[in-house]
Amino acid sequence: MSKPVALSPADRLRLETVIGHEFAQKERLDRALTHSSARSGKAGNYERLEFLGDRVLGLCIAELLFRTFANAGEGELSVRLNQLVSAETCAEVADEMELHRFIRTGADVKKLTGKRMLNVRADVVESLIAALYLDGGLETARGFILRYWEKRATRADAARRDAKTELQEWAHAKFAVTPQYRVEDRSGPDHDPRFTVTVEIPGVAPETGVERSKRAAEQVAAMRLLEREGVWQAAPAEK
Repeated sequence: MSKPVALSPADRLRLETVIGHEFAQKERLDRALTHSSARSGKAGNYERLEFLGDRVLGLCIAELLFRTFANAGEGELSVRLNQLVSAETCAEVADEMELHRFIRTGADVKKLTGKRMLNVRADVVESLIAALYLDGGLETARGFILRYWEKRATRADAARRDAKTELQEWAHAKFAVTPQYRVEDRSGPDHDPRFTVTVEIPGVAPETGVERSKRAAEQVAAMRLLEREGVWQAAPAEK
């Protein structure tokens, strides 16, 4: 089996500092950051790690929610879980860690933007969780997950339904129409794009969202319209 593309010693040290774990088997970290396009064949990339990391993340988040929200029912816990393990949230964590500086991809993948690149960033976070689990055990993986997810889990808006789904149901019930989304602008470099999306409903003033992916910008636009129209209560600003 061929080896994954190795990080430089300086990059590995920098990333291990951000992660909070020094890897006993350095190749695990290299593999977690290597996309299949960075080499011929599937050997040495993060695909199998991603599969495991998704399950470890789900377990640790479910445990966190079960412990934190003792009076919440299964429905609320499921909504919170789905949001916290979503590709959008994992990509947010990747951006917070600046993982794009370390991901190894082929030339074609480097040109990807929008949802496809968002998925790459999310996949790398899941593969990194698996690498931590294999190298240091469940407690190591849990520590990393709590560092980046615990605050997100307790946000005031974390138990909300998907904003686009909520807006569509509201628009159907009130106006018998479907909201329409339009991309107004795309700016920024490929590794950190900004999409500006407007949502429109006949007879209602439009709203706009700006985020790192088209889907995330649509969600922000939908959320703002719901809050403005009083369907949702605006979440308090973080202190």
